[in-house]
Amino acid sequence: MDKSKEIKKLAERIKSLRLKKGYSSYESFAYDHGIHRAQYGRYETGTDIQYTSLLKIAQAFDMTLEEFFSEGFD
Repeated sequence: MDKSKEIKKLAERIKSLRLKKGYSSYESFAYDHGIHRAQYGRYETGTDIQYTSLLKIAQAFDMTLEEFFSEGFD
């Protein structure tokens, strides 16, 4: 498994979900959901993410982890 490729898929999924929620700005989304702006920006650019942070992201999208990973991953 190529970790960098999987992290990139994760970043793309996070960004696509934000856009689907109607947020053109990652900063606004992060602010509205109590996530540090700079940290959230790193998630969308492909920085490795901790499990607890992933849980917080899924919660911000009102999703379970199963729903989160249901699209965008082969």
